[in-house]
Amino acid sequence: MHQRRPYELEPRYPAVGGAVASGWAAAVADLPAAPVVLALDGPAALDWPAAVGGLAAALRARGTAVRTLDVRTRWSAPAVERLCVPDAGADPFFLPLADFEMADLFAAGSRTVPRPDDGVLLVHGPGAALCSADLVWWADLPKRYAEEAVAAGALPVGTNLGRPGGPGELRSLFYTDWPVGDRHRDALAGRLDRWIDLQDPAAPASLDGDAVRATLAALAGGPVRTRPYFNSTPWGGHWAADELGFAPRHGNTALGYELIAPEAGVLVGEGGQHGAQVELPFQLLCVLHPDAFLGPEVHRRFGTSFPIRFDYLDTVGGGNLSLHLHPRETYMREVFGWPYTQHETYYVTDSRPGSRVYLGLRESTDVEAMREDVERSAEEGVPLRVEDHVQSHAAEPGQLFMIPAGTPHASGAGNLVLEVSATPYLYSLRFYDWLRRSGSGVPRPLSHAHAFANLDTARRGDDVLKELVQQPRVLREGPGWREEAVGALPEMFYAVHRFVIDADTPAEDDTDGRFHILNVSSGDGVVVETAGGVRHDLAFAETLTVPASVGGYRLRRIGERPVHVVKALVTPA
Repeated sequence: MHQRRPYELEPRYPAVGGAVASGWAAAVADLPAAPVVLALDGPAALDWPAAVGGLAAALRARGTAVRTLDVRTRWSAPAVERLCVPDAGADPFFLPLADFEMADLFAAGSRTVPRPDDGVLLVHGPGAALCSADLVWWADLPKRYAEEAVAAGALPVGTNLGRPGGPGELRSLFYTDWPVGDRHRDALAGRLDRWIDLQDPAAPASLDGDAVRATLAALAGGPVRTRPYFNSTPWGGHWAADELGFAPRHGNTALGYELIAPEAGVLVGEGGQHGAQVELPFQLLCVLHPDAFLGPEVHRRFGTSFPIRFDYLDTVGGGNLSLHLHPRETYMREVFGWPYTQHETYYVTDSRPGSRVYLGLRESTDVEAMREDVERSAEEGVPLRVEDHVQSHAAEPGQLFMIPAGTPHASGAGNLVLEVSATPYLYSLRFYDWLRRSGSGVPRPLSHAHAFANLDTARRGDDVLKELVQQPRVLREGPGWREEAVGALPEMFYAVHRFVIDADTPAEDDTDGRFHILNVSSGDGVVVETAGGVRHDLAFAETLTVPASVGGYRLRRIGERPVHVVKALVTPA
């Protein structure tokens, strides 16, 4: 029986210009003996007492006097209330994307701190780097830890920016804390003196700032995988657990984060049982090397935002996704604050017999009747007859479904869908969720008012099949391989292609100044070989980013079976 190369759960890359250290003692070993103001900055959701306590104890153990200053005591209470705390009448589902800066939280004149006469003044908390520090360290915890807390049913006390003693609040986390914190971190990336990974609080891993930048520079020049993970939802299935070896922490492997740039990380270091590793944000590749990584044209259009994401929706052994859509361009910009919107596609990697994808309005759909049925379902708890209003299509492996913003859709039960989509991912406007209840037993809330405000009523009936369920078109081919276009629309800024490789002759490609994303959707895998001599294996179901600066590369199949490789790229403006 043929066996594929295993899916790599923890892909990692070597550090350049330094080694990853383990423990607080190793982190402080090279600190100067002279009086120092050391800023320990990082996200609000960190366990700050544990981090400060561990660092201070290591300093005292080497004979260094330490005083600590929580930078949050320097914040302006009115500014925190105005910028960080949602109004009582705010939208219960979403908040506008916060556009303030970390410095806006400080009271006037409060960012200057007294210099110590000896030892270390440890200034800590979000924004600490803004307080006239000699050295700046960033303490980090990947965002998936907050995601897992959501799946478990509660965000810890102190999760949110500006509310260190208050209960965690999901809207603030997504739409305030993360964007403000990310901008602050990105602005510091060029001058950080040390990166500290606190996934293991008892033995934090860290890397010198110059080595962080040297490592990111090396990664920006070659193919790179991010660390994948799956979180759980009420509709989740078990395909990724059965096929890829993920161990779900909360019951299922619903949503697979292959490459969602705002949350993705790259593992750096030795790893394994005895080696230390840090997880560096994928986003820093775009911040520090935008032209090399994204490409000049993509950088001009999207700034340092990586605009395409790859993720899995696993409903094999689970249930239907909610019937929902995503905001249209103007609504997304004016109401939610994102400069571009959440276009999506579903590529069916695997499915069970009879599985369906719900997509697009029926020709006969009466929108007002649909609205009445949706509202009655929400208010009275009666089932919605989804197929009275929305089309249902067979979910065949290898089929791509185009989902431009404003299009109602849902993956049905029994599918493993690869979403190839625009990066915004937190704006699902739901019509119906199959009467599911939350972990606390109450009906899951529905944002159907937003959904109807964004419903595209023009594309329906046969136009859905013709425009959104496209058939492959050969773009180019060589001996034993071809590249097909499997989905593109004028209103969407990216296209989805597919390589079909059924011989040992490699397929040839070139980034032509724009990054590519690759995913092996069928077969045993490929070897990616760049013109610069870099080789990177890619197994079934794995996802790889090929930076714009790579230029020419080739795909050589692994094994003897045909291989399919999904490719996404930004199309010319």
